[in-house]
Amino acid sequence: MMKKCDILLKNGTLLTPELEIKEGISVAISGGRIAEVREEKVLDGQYDAKETIDASGKLIMPGLVDSHVHACQYMLRGKLADEYPMVWTRILVPFESTLNEQDSYLSGQLTYLQQIKSGITTCNESGGNHMHMVVKAAEESGIRANIARSTMDQGAFIPDSWRETAEEAIERTEELYKNCNNLGNGRIKIWFAMRQVMSCSPKLLRMIGEKASEYNTGIHAHLCEHRDEVSYCLQNYRKRPVEVLYDYGILGKNFLGAHNVVLTDADIELLAKCDAKLCHCPRANLGNHGVPRTPTILHAGLSIGIGSDGASGCNMDFFEELRILRFALQAVLGLPIFDPTIIPIKALLKMLIKGGARAALMEKEIGEISAGMRADVILLDIEQPHIMPNSNLINVLVEGVRASDVTDSIIDGRLIMRNREVLTMDEKKIIADGKQRMKEIFARAGI
Repeated sequence: MMKKCDILLKNGTLLTPELEIKEGISVAISGGRIAEVREEKVLDGQYDAKETIDASGKLIMPGLVDSHVHACQYMLRGKLADEYPMVWTRILVPFESTLNEQDSYLSGQLTYLQQIKSGITTCNESGGNHMHMVVKAAEESGIRANIARSTMDQGAFIPDSWRETAEEAIERTEELYKNCNNLGNGRIKIWFAMRQVMSCSPKLLRMIGEKASEYNTGIHAHLCEHRDEVSYCLQNYRKRPVEVLYDYGILGKNFLGAHNVVLTDADIELLAKCDAKLCHCPRANLGNHGVPRTPTILHAGLSIGIGSDGASGCNMDFFEELRILRFALQAVLGLPIFDPTIIPIKALLKMLIKGGARAALMEKEIGEISAGMRADVILLDIEQPHIMPNSNLINVLVEGVRASDVTDSIIDGRLIMRNREVLTMDEKKIIADGKQRMKEIFARAGI
C-alpha cells in the first residue's frame, strides 16, 4: 500500500546534515515535517503525493535564516550609502519613528518577498514601529519569523512620538505577545528586545530579562556593534556591554546578540558560559564597524548565524554574505599569519545553516534535511555555468552560488515559491505600492 505525503521531492542532490553531498535523493514531506529522506531508487513508487517536484538538477538544502533584520527600514533602500555618522540618529530613528501602520505592513511585505526569493525561510526581526502589522505581513507571506518590538526608554535622539517608559515598553511587548505569538500555525513567535544598551535604562534592562524568562521566549539585542557602545558602558557602568547585560539578567541560552564586532576574550568567555547565541552581519559590519573575531568566537564553542541587518542595504543574498565574510577574515586575520584557512568553507556553511537555526532558538526543529525536522526546504538550480561543472560543490556553494539560484521554497511543509514565483504574495503590486509610499514617507520624515 502506498504511503501518502503532501510534497515529494524526487531525485535531487542533497546537502546532508554533515555538510556532504549525496546525489539521487528523494524527500517526502507530510504534515509540515520531513517524513523520509532516502535514495530515489528506494522511494520510487512508494508515495502518493499531493504534489511532486522533479528535483533533478537541483540541490535540496535547509532553508536559510536571516538572524538579524529590520523590516521597517526597507524603504530606506539606496539612501544610506555615502552618509556620514551617525546614520542611526540622523536618518534611521527619524525615518522609523514617522512610519504609520500601512508603512510598516508594506515594509514587512517587501522584506519577506525578498527574503523568500533569496532562500530565507526564517527571520529574526529586531523591531521597529507598529510590529503587529509586520506580524500580519509575515503571517500572510508564509515565512517563519521571530518578531520583537524596538524598545527604548532613554536617549536625547529619540523623538517624542517614539519615546516610552520602561513600563510602557514592556506592556506593549506583552500585548504583542498575547495577540500574536504562535500565529500562522506556530510560525510566528514574539520575542523581547533591547535596541542597544545606550537606549535602555537599567530598569528596562532588568525587566526585559525577567519578562523573557517569564514568557519563555527570546531576547534580541544589538551587542558590541561599535566602539561608542563600549565607551558608553565603561563610562556609565565601569563595565563592558557583555558584563552589563550579564549583571541585569539578559544573557542566557535565550539571548541573541547581533553584530559582535568589538568583543574581548573575556566577553567571549562570558558569552560562551551563558550559552548565548550570536550573529554577524558581514556587509553591514564591514561598512560601519569592522571585522569581527569570528575564528576566536567559534573556537570558544559559540555558534554564529548570519544576518542582513535590515533590508535597506540590498544585502539578502546570504551566499554573497558568506563570500564577503570569508575574504574579509582572510585579508585581516589570515594573511598576516599566512593562514589561508582562517575560516574554512564548512565553518561558514555551518554558521549559515546550523548557526542560523540556533540563532532562531530552533536548532532541534530546523537546519537540516532529516526525518522529523520541520519541512523548511529550498531547492537551488545547480545546472548553471557559474556552478557546473565543479570538483567540489560544497566549496562552490560559498564561492559561486547566488540567491537568485533558489528556485523553490517550502516553509512548514507548504510550497511558498515555485520556479521563482512567490505563491503567497502579489509581487508586482507590492513593489508598485512600495515605490509610491517611499516618496510619501521621505516627505513626511523630512529626509
